[in-house]
Amino acid sequence: MAQVELIMPKMGESVAEATIIKWLKKEGDKIAADETVLEIATDKVDSEIPSTAEGTLIKRLFNEGDVVQVGKAIAIISTDANATVETTEVKAPAATQTAAKEVSTAPVKEVVSVEKNSASGKFFSPLVRNIAKEEGISATELESISGTGANGRVTKNDILAFIPNKGKQTAAPVTTTTTVKETAAPATTSTPAHNKPAIAVGAGDEIIEMDRMRKLIADHMVMSVQTSPHVTSFVEADVTNIVLWREKVKKNFEKREGEKLTFTPIFIEALVKAIKDFPMINISLDGTKIIKRKNINIGMAAALPSGNLIVPVIKNADNLNLVGITKQVNDLAARARAGKLSPDDIQGGTYTISNVGSFGNVMGTPIINQPQVAIMAVGAIKKKPAVIETEHGDLIGIRHFMFLSHSYDHRVVDGSLGGQFVRRVADYLEQWDINREF
Repeated sequence: MAQVELIMPKMGESVAEATIIKWLKKEGDKIAADETVLEIATDKVDSEIPSTAEGTLIKRLFNEGDVVQVGKAIAIISTDANATVETTEVKAPAATQTAAKEVSTAPVKEVVSVEKNSASGKFFSPLVRNIAKEEGISATELESISGTGANGRVTKNDILAFIPNKGKQTAAPVTTTTTVKETAAPATTSTPAHNKPAIAVGAGDEIIEMDRMRKLIADHMVMSVQTSPHVTSFVEADVTNIVLWREKVKKNFEKREGEKLTFTPIFIEALVKAIKDFPMINISLDGTKIIKRKNINIGMAAALPSGNLIVPVIKNADNLNLVGITKQVNDLAARARAGKLSPDDIQGGTYTISNVGSFGNVMGTPIINQPQVAIMAVGAIKKKPAVIETEHGDLIGIRHFMFLSHSYDHRVVDGSLGGQFVRRVADYLEQWDINREF
């Protein structure tokens, strides 16, 4: 009888593992090719895994809640039409069998619990936490590991290299100094641990558990604030020409292209132009190394029906014209609302835009989407009286204005660059050609 392994697929350039959320098929169930077998979740998005063959599911190799690395077999499917589920278990790898034989003599490892974020703000991936739990590595020991990943993150290789020397470290000698003046800086710059405030629950209060995505968002936001010192610059832009132009062309645009023309693609086009002018906005920071990105990949924050947030990415936006950007924006937004985004759709962003104006807000102070170093929020467009300069003198007229809010990582983006960049975006918006062809 032929057997096919169902493999955990690659789900993006930086995704190395996924968590099994729910099995949709039981052992013994018949499965059609491309029929969904299970649901998985990464740090970014939920996905469905379809069967690669028609047959019978004879073995599920992992349970719900297990973290599985990309490339590993997660189930076995028999392509024999008359296949039945065997009562004997699939043999474990040799290393696992050996470990099972020695269980009576091996010392029992201490079960430890490690939080995703340490007191100092370090983020630990599900894989690293899993290894720590299996090897009895405490949160304190995990904190002491020097990470080689982005922003000092502890990787799988880091923790595996630590295991052979676990418990052998000796305390570093304490050096005392008697010449420190009273005005000297504190000896440590690490973030102090703060006790969480006690929360009182009153009569009639409802306790709602965060869903998985909201927990991930919360962790990511806390990590970003702890990683980057945020500074925000604001500019008010006169977008009257854009409002009038869009009103004039939107019906013909939709008729010709089959797409609705919103303001978002116009904002993204201006962003891309400004990034080309100021390429040091399009970077990431790895320790003391600045990574200057070749591609301009614009993430656009999108609200989901659940109230959660996701950031699909327009890849190589600098290679697209306004029509191309519009098609990408509409497609990604529609699939985000329908829960049809793939893991690759939300990977690789180099700069993010958030349209807080869609909620009626005039401005916001967005949090950087790590590992990027900047993000822009665009506010609601409002009519205002304004002074209009003409060759015949100044006049008072009604104009359309909006605020741009640019938050940036002050470790690598100073006020000069951050301020000039948001001003340049506003310039491109204000200089819009009202007679432009699409």
